[in-house]
Amino acid sequence: MSDQQRSALTPAGRAEHLGRLRAATADSPLDVLVVGGGVNGAGAAFDAATRGLSVGLVETHDWASGTSSRSSKLMHGGLRYLQMLDFKLVAEALRERDLLLEHTAPHLVRPVKFVFPFFKKVVDRAFIGSGVALYDAMQSIGRKRAVPFHRHLLHEKMLEVFPGLDGDKAVGALEYYDAQMDDARFVMMLVRSAAQLDAAAANYTTVIEYLHEGEQVVGARVRDEETGEEFDVHARETILAGGVWTQEQQELAGADAGLEVLASKGIHITVARDRIPAVPDTGIITQTEKSVLFIIPWDEYWVIGTTDTPWTQDPRDVGATGEDIDYVLEHANAVLKDDLAREDVIGVYSGLRPLLQPVSKGADKGSTKVSREHTVMEVEPGLTAIAGGKYTTYRVMAEDVVDFAIKDSQPGRPSLTRTVPVIGAQGYETLVRDSQEIGRRYGFDEIRTDRLLFRYGALLSDVLALIDEDPTLGTPLEHAPRYLRAEVLYAVRAEGARHLADVLERRTRLDYETRDRGVAAADEIAALIAPELGWDEQAVRREVETYRAHIEARLAGESTSSDAEAAARISTAPEVPPTS
Repeated sequence: MSDQQRSALTPAGRAEHLGRLRAATADSPLDVLVVGGGVNGAGAAFDAATRGLSVGLVETHDWASGTSSRSSKLMHGGLRYLQMLDFKLVAEALRERDLLLEHTAPHLVRPVKFVFPFFKKVVDRAFIGSGVALYDAMQSIGRKRAVPFHRHLLHEKMLEVFPGLDGDKAVGALEYYDAQMDDARFVMMLVRSAAQLDAAAANYTTVIEYLHEGEQVVGARVRDEETGEEFDVHARETILAGGVWTQEQQELAGADAGLEVLASKGIHITVARDRIPAVPDTGIITQTEKSVLFIIPWDEYWVIGTTDTPWTQDPRDVGATGEDIDYVLEHANAVLKDDLAREDVIGVYSGLRPLLQPVSKGADKGSTKVSREHTVMEVEPGLTAIAGGKYTTYRVMAEDVVDFAIKDSQPGRPSLTRTVPVIGAQGYETLVRDSQEIGRRYGFDEIRTDRLLFRYGALLSDVLALIDEDPTLGTPLEHAPRYLRAEVLYAVRAEGARHLADVLERRTRLDYETRDRGVAAADEIAALIAPELGWDEQAVRREVETYRAHIEARLAGESTSSDAEAAARISTAPEVPPTS
């Protein structure tokens, strides 16, 4: 089996991965079991696999189904942290961003340009200008720059670059670069990268109990949510990467000490690209009284956010309220020439940031490693938890947590993720050079070819091979023409999608890219993937009806005025059918 075949998260492959997890007995345990399939868990699994360790990775729902698919989709240095004088964190994030751009994930991360408007001519230009100058200078220390240097824009030039800005309010601007990515696809590619290195990875697999030998955690008992089967997975070390569910998992493990994590809700809206005129691939960043406002160019629409409010409801039921949406619109309209209205909103998505609190009492200095943004802690012997952090520094966090977890059981096994690319990177530049020929051969315009390369990198060859076998797969979806029929099939055959919502919300992004939130495309997509997943007509109907009900519940939540009301609506309609 080739490395690329080994990486494919196929329906049959999931059974094989579950079999390898099942085979991890007390006599033959895994080196590392990772609990949680967001960016931290997927990153930790990839990191451990690059060290030659035997690795298992389990996730209760779909890969990246929590916070890691609901971000601002930026890989950035964290300009706002300069205000906090956290130079070390910014330098680390910039280094990691550039590593992704230039070496480990150029197919998944690309530069994006931002305009930072000034509203006080002298004060803003001096204060913001000096901050961005320092930000840029930190990118040039000891390495070649991955993005262009910033520049100041006078009023007239600012309006040439971003004519959608309100020129009566903004007196000038600064233009600088960061990077963006598709968060859900990035996590899925990390999982595939781990699988390529023989990690056993299974989504829809829930930890229901942590195994103990005396006080030592020696793995977990898990349940396959698709069959209901329960079995034990033994491991020398277990890593908990639970995000906002960290405390819930620590309680399940019976930990006396642990990490304290609070949830903060951030929402984003999408609007059509033509509603805000600007030079291509240029966005806006500015500060609000509570958060940061991003207006980010993405495909044929804008992603606008975000909020930062405490969430005290069940993390599974996170959703936007009408007040959240109005807040984002109000702050966007404060800097835009032409106001946006509720009817301009195409889609909405909501996520929870895991905000790390001071380490719980009972933790001793030797059992904890704390940085400004993330903390690694041994919550019980054999069980190491990680929480906090930012997307851009996921690789550093993964390296930290694996280093910490194996320091006694597997010393002398260094991480290789600084040099080992994420799957799809190798061969990507060749496909980019051949992009015009690919477009001519398959009848794709430049926009579609660029989209496909950004989604798949070198793995695009696998998608094109499906079209070579069946040319009808090269046609766009009827109700979602941004995507090809082959992409839907590939989502199930290679990317681990198990349910209709997995395809609509994470392998594609139809739940916020179309006004109907992907509902019109649901029947066509379900019909395409049903044979791959062994669905009969009743199963197809159940998947479609479940997704439609879930979208209706989210829309109902968006008309409420409180988190409690929104959560109550969403709690009635999960995104995937319940296990029978």
